[in-house]
Amino acid sequence: MTSPGESYAIVLALLFAVAAGLVGSFALMKRMLLASDVISHVALPGVGLAFLFGFNPLLGGATTLFLGTLLIWQLEKKTGLATDAMIGVVFAASVAIGAALTPREDLEEALFGRFQALSLHAFLLGAVAVFVILCVMFRCKEQLLLSLFSPELAAATSVRLNRLNLIFLLTFSLTVLVGLRFMGALLAGALVILPATTGRRLAGSLSHFLIASCLVSVAATGVGFLITAVALPRVSPGPIVVIVSALFFALSLLRKAG
Repeated sequence: MTSPGESYAIVLALLFAVAAGLVGSFALMKRMLLASDVISHVALPGVGLAFLFGFNPLLGGATTLFLGTLLIWQLEKKTGLATDAMIGVVFAASVAIGAALTPREDLEEALFGRFQALSLHAFLLGAVAVFVILCVMFRCKEQLLLSLFSPELAAATSVRLNRLNLIFLLTFSLTVLVGLRFMGALLAGALVILPATTGRRLAGSLSHFLIASCLVSVAATGVGFLITAVALPRVSPGPIVVIVSALFFALSLLRKAG
């Protein structure tokens, strides 16, 4: 029987899955899916410092994650290079710094996460973060779509593309941050990548695509947690969730494209 703290952790993981499915759908359309995996590594230096000096790893990860996101945005503006190129530059430095700072005994947890019970306060904080992500995505949905399919028309209709890109990057990073607690820096981006690609295979329209991505993400998370609880209690749920997500994608390949 799970404790209230464990129940909070499971519910927050499922809420994260909804946010990851939605954000991943737009990242796929923006051709930024691989960026999600890279952005999650930007949290490594902060997590490493947290383990080194004994404060909350999530706080450390949040600090470098959002500073890194702002740096990526600024570099993109200053250099004119693509977002994925700037993400790659920051990624390379972040992984090296994170690996150097993180104590060896804590490196596995930093990379792969660890399931742990949550206090009510931590759960509410995570739930608010998910609510913010969903609100931002639905509020910016039309502008994002317009910027994707016709940047010129978006600019002509007073859509501030630079600001919109920053909002999406910050929302992206907040999504990764929510997943860091149980997925770790190495896998937090995986639940943004896999359900979105699966949802795209299963759906023909935009609305169905968004719904399918969220449902696949939630299903993979639920099944992953169930497997670890029943059969693999000593294994962190993060890798199992990713494996289940990959299996769902493999099954989606059996569907003939319409």
